[in-house]
Amino acid sequence: MPFSEITWRCGDQKYLLGKRTLIMGILNVTPDSFSDGGRYYDPEKAVAHALQMVADGADILDIGAESTRPGSEPVSEEEQIRRAIPVIEGIRSSGCKIPISVDTTRAAVMREALAQGASIINDISGLHDDPMLAQLAAETGAGLILMHMQGAPKTMQQAPHYENVTRDVCDFLKESIRIALDAGVSSEQICLDPGIGFGKTLEHNLELINHTEELRALGYPILLGLSRKTFVGKLCGDLPPEERLEGSLSAAVIGVLHGADILRVHDVQATKRAVYVADAFRNNTHP
Repeated sequence: MPFSEITWRCGDQKYLLGKRTLIMGILNVTPDSFSDGGRYYDPEKAVAHALQMVADGADILDIGAESTRPGSEPVSEEEQIRRAIPVIEGIRSSGCKIPISVDTTRAAVMREALAQGASIINDISGLHDDPMLAQLAAETGAGLILMHMQGAPKTMQQAPHYENVTRDVCDFLKESIRIALDAGVSSEQICLDPGIGFGKTLEHNLELINHTEELRALGYPILLGLSRKTFVGKLCGDLPPEERLEGSLSAAVIGVLHGADILRVHDVQATKRAVYVADAFRNNTHP
């Protein structure tokens, strides 16, 4: 069924979401991310992959300079800046104007990224680590993605527990929204991410995806990161990340049909094609 349209603003870019699902291409410039750690650690390789994702149909690029896989250790602000900034500069110097998101919980990192042409803050802590990110979003007009996570990446998968996972995630995100709005962030800048795989069991993940529409009822666009996640591998018979494409595409389509507005993915072209079909079913029409 069709979903209500919601405006999302990221710097100079404005999206009207609800009909066409956006594809966010993942670019991990880390040596240790769960799926592609080390593959794009070299800035030249990272820029080349970014431009390929744009050619494949990405609407947004999301650069991560700190692995957030279960069990990962924090990375210093200086190291995140060293990893991310040359890649942003390389993308922009190529003439590519695609919106760039940076996956960080640190305002100092994000300030440098915004100065080089990024326009979206992707905070996996939902402003609970560094509330200064909210002030930065208010100052710059950057898009602000607020994600739910139970605990920290190092320990989040040890014993996830909720009274009611959908309600608890909604309550957490409501508090994140309050922090953002109190700092002067416009409601149109905010996007929500339930944090699939971040302090959740397989059953928690399934319930949240099935209740995406309930999360969307908070009045903000919803981003889902399902690509190559552990729960997909488990459902497909304990497959490794590089063999989870079909399962990831299935999860993406289900997420769209339940109300997702943005999908954060590794396999841009394949997901884009699957989502064309999912969007047609969701809207009962085609472009």
